[in-house]
Amino acid sequence: MLITSETQLKVRYSETDQMGVVHHGNYAQYLELARIDWLSRLGISYKSMEENGVMLPVFTLDLKFKKSAFFDDLLTVKTSLKKIPTAKIVFDFEIFNENRELLTIATITLVFVDAKTRKPIPCPSYLIEKIKNY
Repeated sequence: MLITSETQLKVRYSETDQMGVVHHGNYAQYLELARIDWLSRLGISYKSMEENGVMLPVFTLDLKFKKSAFFDDLLTVKTSLKKIPTAKIVFDFEIFNENRELLTIATITLVFVDAKTRKPIPCPSYLIEKIKNY
């Protein structure tokens, strides 16, 4: 792993179904929170990236559910970057409950895109430098 971080979040009631289980549609939001936290810990603001004309749309999202998460669980989302980004960046995730049981694994690929042209661009050099210096 190049860089790994952990983000904690509490499952809210509105994120669960009638059985008290986290609805599968909420996991993309959990991963987004963790991804933005990962960038922040690296000293990069997602908002400033966008203000500087760089967008990161999701290209692929792969989720594998091992166990359920429930209302009021404290989840830990482990976010890992395994290689230097190119025109895309790939994050691996593991989501654990308070007992450190693995609940979900995921991989997300995002593409660096010029905000004006909507065309793929290389990863910004400042992000590569931050990763290399980490």
